Order: sequence, then C-alpha cells, then structure tokens
Amino acid sequence: MTDLETRADPTRAGALRRAAPALAGYVAVRALGLLALFLWSAARDKSAYTLLTARWDALWYVRVAELGYGYEVRLANGDVHSNLAFFPLLPWLERLVAAVSPLSYADGGFLVSLVSSLAAAWGIFAVADRVYGRRAGVCAVLLWAGLPVGIVQSMAYSESLFTALAAWSLYAVLTGRWVTAGTLALCAGLTRPVGLAVVAAVWVTALVSFARDRRAAAAGARDTRDAPDAPGTPPGPQAPPAPDIPPRPGARLRRILGMVLAPLGTAGYVLWVGHHTGKGPLGYLDVQAGWRNGFDGGWAFARFVAGKFTSFPAALAGAGLIIGVASVVWLYATGVRQRQPLPLLVYTGVVTALALCASSYFGSKPRLLLPAFPLLLPLALALAGARIRRSAAVLGVMAVASAVYGAFWLNGSGPP
Repeated sequence: MTDLETRADPTRAGALRRAAPALAGYVAVRALGLLALFLWSAARDKSAYTLLTARWDALWYVRVAELGYGYEVRLANGDVHSNLAFFPLLPWLERLVAAVSPLSYADGGFLVSLVSSLAAAWGIFAVADRVYGRRAGVCAVLLWAGLPVGIVQSMAYSESLFTALAAWSLYAVLTGRWVTAGTLALCAGLTRPVGLAVVAAVWVTALVSFARDRRAAAAGARDTRDAPDAPGTPPGPQAPPAPDIPPRPGARLRRILGMVLAPLGTAGYVLWVGHHTGKGPLGYLDVQAGWRNGFDGGWAFARFVAGKFTSFPAALAGAGLIIGVASVVWLYATGVRQRQPLPLLVYTGVVTALALCASSYFGSKPRLLLPAFPLLLPLALALAGARIRRSAAVLGVMAVASAVYGAFWLNGSGPP
C-alpha cells in the first residue's frame, strides 16, 4: 500500500489519454453486443430497447422513480415483493434525468447505465493500470466488457452504476484519497446492498494503515533509543530522527473522515427502511425475506446444484455450475497468491461471498458477480504478458461470444 500511495498520479487529461485505448475497446465490444441484440430481437419481432429498459429490475426502478417507495406485489404463496428492496440512487438519477430533459424514467435509466458503464470501464482501467500496468489495464477492461453477462452493463440496471462507484472508490483508497473513497463508498451504499463490500474495503485498509503508522512510529522511537551518542557529544536525550512514515495529522484526519463517510449510504437507507416499515434496524432483512432472499452460507445454492444431477441433461448444467464456482474461487485464490492490494482482496471477497451465498435467485448469480472485476486481474495479467496477436484473438473470441450469448439470453430467460 505504501508504494501505491506514493506513486505520482497523471493529470486528468493525461489519465484520459492513457485510458483511451481501453475505453475505445470497451465501446467497440459493447457496441457489438448491442448490435447483436438489436438484430436478434428484430428477427424475433421483439423490441431490443424494451428488453434493455422495461423488464425485471428495470421496471422496479422506474416505479420507484415515478411513484416513490411503498409499492408491493403480494403473490399467491404469501410472498410480498416490495420495492423497498431496491436502493434509491439509480431511481433518483432517473428522476433527475426526466426532470431536466424530455426523456422518460426508463430512458433516464438507460442513459445512466451507458454513462456509468464507461465510468466503470475507466475505473477498472485505473485500478488495473496502477497495480499491474497499462497493458493489463486494457486487458482487464476488455475482459469485463466481454463477460457472458456483459449485456447487463447496457441495461437500465444498477450494476454499471455500482461498479463505477466501487472501482473509483477502490482507486481512491489505493492513492490515499480517503475522503473521496469514503464519499464514493457512501454513494455505492445507496446503489446496492453489496455496497457493504466497498465499505469493508475502506475500513479494513484504513485500519491496517493506522496500524502500520503506529508500527513505523514505534520503530523510529526504538531506533532513537538504541542509537549510540555521537562522538564528542555529552550523554543525554537527543532529538529523535523522523520515523519511516512521518506523522501527518491532516492525512490521518482525512482517513478518519473517509471511514465515517463510507457506511452512511448503506446504513442510512437500511435504517430508513426499518423506520418506514416500523420493524426497526432489521426491517430491511424482512423486506428481503419477502423476496425469499437471504444469506445462508451457500446451503440453498449447494442443494440447487445437487438437484441438477437427478436427471440428464440437467446434470450438464450442474457440472457447469460447479466449474463456474470453482473458477471464481480459483481466480480469487490466484489474486491472493499474486498479492493483490488489500482493498481489492477485501472488496472482491465480500462481493463474491454475498453473491454465492445468497439463498435465492440462483440464475442471478453471474449478474451479481459482475461488479467483482478484480477477479479478472489474474487473467488480464496473463494476457498482458502474452503475444499481442494471441491476446487479441482471445479477447476477440470473447467479444463475439458475449454478443451472441447476450442477444440469446435477453431474448429468452434473461437476467432475473
């Protein structure tokens, strides 16, 4: 962390020029995905734009923007689907766009998603470039753009907005901009429940930084006590030399302020839901229970996977799920072995745990893992070290496969 914090940053214009190849590649990959979706949808007499802006979660966000909170659907089995499950930042932005332009709330959600996806791509590049270099940064962005569920980045969902806020918050932590990191973590906490992952990254890294400061100060004081008196000087107390990391009260205050700001978004909305429902601080958990969603350590997901092996060809899907989960665990373990910076490991660990250990909506797990972009860094590093032609071929195949799968998926079952 010390080396990362002290490295000089480029100017804003220089940073944009440095990220330009990654952003251009991202636009090309996502444009290919949208083109495939529009062609596939037209062949099936469907509206691609409706698929992007007016299905599943997108409809819930639009209802929040239009009507506010309080809308719910009661199902025949007794479940209650309340729009309180959806965090408010995306609906607020949809409402803002509709207020200052002739666009509808759904149009606003689509616009926010497009802008946020670019911001997310830039943030992913900034993080990967700082840790592994420019070429790895470009590869990381293209890998993220070419994920099988990459089409979600262009939908009126909150994944792109959240990933942008998370990536830039992590970059701010890596560069020692604690107030910025805390502010972005606050906004991420107003976007999705997994904003807890950004808060955890800020808090754990800040606490470790404080501990390192204390150790460095203690080491400096110990070196002073143990040092012999200089020749020709009388014995007695000497002025202590500067420790390895000099005390910086202003920097420490900013670090504390970042820690204070970081959890306010998540905590504020969860407490408001508890007050609104009259069920206290844990009221949000009751809202999620109405959707049959919770955290059970992955037991329900394990039973779901095991159930696939009771018939064929469902067993092939079960094997695919096992391979997918094993790949995610392997990528995270590889990041640990490669000594990724602490904030990335904390953030990725929490996002992955929350996604894999949720007790419902098993088909949503690939989408829920979309913000866990540091999982792609080991692959990006490998591609960055390979020949350019080989890297380009791998990324090109991924982009085409993502475009085809996204068009097929969104015209079928889609992301619940």
